[in-house]
Amino acid sequence: MKQHLHNLFTKALKQLEISQNVATHLERTRDTSHGDFACNIAMVLAKKLRQNPRDLATSIVEHLPTNDEFIAKVEIAGPGFINIFLTKQAYHSNIDDILRLKTEYGKSKLGQNQSIMIEFVSANPTGPLHVGHGRGAAYGAALANLLQTVGFKVHREYYVNDAGRQMNILAVSVWLRYLELCGETIEFPSNAYQGDYVWDIAADLHRNHAELFHKSTTEVFAGIPPDISNGGDKELHIDGLIQRSQQLLDKQYKIIFNQALNTILDNIRHDLEQFGVEYEEWFLESNLTDTNKVQQTIEQLQAAGHTYEQDGALWFKSSAFGDEKDRVIVRENGQFTYFASDIAYHKNKLERGFDQLINIWGADHHGYVPRVKAAMTALGNDAERLTVLLVQFATLYRGEERLQMSTRSGEFVTLRELREDVGRDAARFFYIQRKSEQHLNFDLELAKSQTNDNPVYYIQYAHARISSVMRQLREQNQTWQYNKATLACLATTHEQTLLVALARYPEIIEMAALAHEPHQLTYYLRDLAQNFHSFYDTNKILIPNNELRDARLSLTAAVQQILQNGLAIIGVSAPEVM
Repeated sequence: MKQHLHNLFTKALKQLEISQNVATHLERTRDTSHGDFACNIAMVLAKKLRQNPRDLATSIVEHLPTNDEFIAKVEIAGPGFINIFLTKQAYHSNIDDILRLKTEYGKSKLGQNQSIMIEFVSANPTGPLHVGHGRGAAYGAALANLLQTVGFKVHREYYVNDAGRQMNILAVSVWLRYLELCGETIEFPSNAYQGDYVWDIAADLHRNHAELFHKSTTEVFAGIPPDISNGGDKELHIDGLIQRSQQLLDKQYKIIFNQALNTILDNIRHDLEQFGVEYEEWFLESNLTDTNKVQQTIEQLQAAGHTYEQDGALWFKSSAFGDEKDRVIVRENGQFTYFASDIAYHKNKLERGFDQLINIWGADHHGYVPRVKAAMTALGNDAERLTVLLVQFATLYRGEERLQMSTRSGEFVTLRELREDVGRDAARFFYIQRKSEQHLNFDLELAKSQTNDNPVYYIQYAHARISSVMRQLREQNQTWQYNKATLACLATTHEQTLLVALARYPEIIEMAALAHEPHQLTYYLRDLAQNFHSFYDTNKILIPNNELRDARLSLTAAVQQILQNGLAIIGVSAPEVM
């Protein structure tokens, strides 16, 4: 309906020979006494056209069709608002569209098939996904579905940091646990990964390779800088162990490294698939180094004069492009920094031809945004093509106990544990029911409860109730014949409220997609479910009056379809029985 009104206003402006350089802004009124929609186009254009806004509004209204079946009347209010009152047929036509289009209802071509790459989760494969990662996964998947629904061509990608220091720390952690299984006594490094999953990988390594990688504790720790527990530096200690392991193991080191990487990455893939999150591509950081892309990117920055050497390192002049300070891209030891790889990765994204890039990062990466955009600009690209959306931390509570999520210490709740505890549906819904940049306290008890206070249960129960009505219809050997003419029987307040709510669905989808706010859809579905429950509790559906029964069944079926469509976008099921 909103698009229909847009078209009418566009035609009216064209007839008035007004060049419309701004979009016609239509929004639903809060007070229905002021109509169903209000338009401010006259006030927007009045200054440019040097006209009184009310006079301009009058001219626009005079050029709107007088016989449109969906417009009951048009009024001018205040300084020049144009208020549009819709006919009952306008809302009835939505029922017709919903039942005809089914899963296609609400889709649009707003995005004009522009390509968007959404990179999300991209957690380092140094441990299982925890509940903090889950929020980014749910948010990214829902946003991708929303953008796809409104006509964008979406490419979902996971960036795998399979190179660098953290992966080497993981490999050393696994090897040291392996050595313990070989009978060695080791004072485990404070900066190593200590979760049970490290033991599991080490055990697999020992089963598959026996004593092949066995070295004595003396060989491993001789001359290594002391750990923090012995008055030393934990970073120097772990870095020394990385270097020693690579020296002692030589080519065998890669076997341990790959065993750790592939085991964890396979688990991450599995967890995300079980969580209903899939990707078009898993992009490996090692591809950038193996194909020399990082080095080539650095050379491009050097050739453009955007780097300098200091203290043995190579620095990027990011402060010249809006960052708060310059950044190291090649360390004193000649190794690339993570930032260097990220520059090359974003260059690669743009070279693949995507119109827009969206990165979904944790809120702790806030300071990282200016430097990435600075690098894009320095390489001659439009940094505005990149949008970074930050996801705040999710804090999990079990009763009064706040659960920890530290991958290094091993004390964390995994995404798999959360899914098995509260279910995929509740987890997906709860993760996105607030703005991504707002902190989220995840209430386990509420997520598992079967009460009206649990929003996902409340919405799914509305869908199941409708399925129950349809089963009763069949059990009573009755049939439902959709007839648009019967919709005129829908006259109660609850019925009218539902008709308006259903008509808002396409508008909500477009607003949520463009604002990158899937939580708008969760609010809408909760309101729609509440409206249906109120209708159901006060209006009997399976009644002797065939026309009114069929009208209410049509309305009910339309509600069910919209619940299905909306829940599918956010990755939640629509059960028929609860």
